[in-house]
Amino acid sequence: MGITSSIEDGIAEVVMEHPPVNALTVAGWFELADIVRGLGEDRSVRAVILRAEGKGFNAGVDIKEMQATEGFDALIGANRGCFAAFAAVYECAVPVIAAVHGYCLGGGIGLVGNADIVVASRDAYFGLPEVDRGALGAATHLARLVPQHKMRAMVYTATTATAQELHQFGSVLQVVEREELRPAAIEVARQIATKSPTVIRAAKESLNGIDLWDVKRSYRFEQGFTFELNLSGVADEARDAFVEGRDADFTK
Repeated sequence: MGITSSIEDGIAEVVMEHPPVNALTVAGWFELADIVRGLGEDRSVRAVILRAEGKGFNAGVDIKEMQATEGFDALIGANRGCFAAFAAVYECAVPVIAAVHGYCLGGGIGLVGNADIVVASRDAYFGLPEVDRGALGAATHLARLVPQHKMRAMVYTATTATAQELHQFGSVLQVVEREELRPAAIEVARQIATKSPTVIRAAKESLNGIDLWDVKRSYRFEQGFTFELNLSGVADEARDAFVEGRDADFTK
C-alpha cells in the first residue's frame, strides 16, 4: 500500500497503490517526487517504470482530503506536491516509462505527460476533469499527449481520450492487454538498460534541453488560475459537489 519502489537488473519500478482510486494525498505527491528523484540519482539505475495497482493508474489529487482540511493548506500542498512530482518525472536523470491502465486523470496526466515513454493497456483512458472540479492545470502535459485542438476540446468538455487514440497520435508507444502491460514496460526498459548508462543519461538531459517549451514554467502559470478560481469561491462549490455526489450549482 502507498508508494513502493524496487530495483532489479538496473530497472527501477515505482508502484502507486492508494485505494480506492489512486488519488494521492499531499504527502503522497511529495513522497512520489522524492522516490523518483532518488532513483534517478542512483547510478545503478538505467530506467524507471512508473505504474500502479488497483482500478486505474491515477485519479489525481485527493479532493476529500482537501475539503476536510481547514484553510488553504491542502490546496497549496496539493499544488506544490503535484509540481514536485511532475518535475521529478521530467527531470529524472534516466528515462521514465509510464505503464498506464484504467483511468489516468488530472494529476495522472501530469505524470504521464512528463514521462519519456508511455505504454498502455487497452482499457486505459486519459483526461482532465479539472473544469468540473473548479480548477485548471496539466493542460501543459496533456498537450504533450494529444494535438492542440484535441487538448482544448478535452479541457473545455472534460471528456477523455482512449489509449488507442493516443497510440494513433504517437504519444503511446504500445497498446497491450492488461496482463501484458508490465512485461511490455519491462521489455522497453531492458532495451534502454543495454545501452551505455552514460550515453542514456546524457540523452535524457539533451532531449529535455531541446524541448519546445518549459514544462515547469508552463504548469506553474496554469496553477495561478487554480488559485484565482479558489478565491472566487467556485472551486469550493465544485469540490463540495464532487465529495457529496451531487451536481455543482454554478448559478450563484
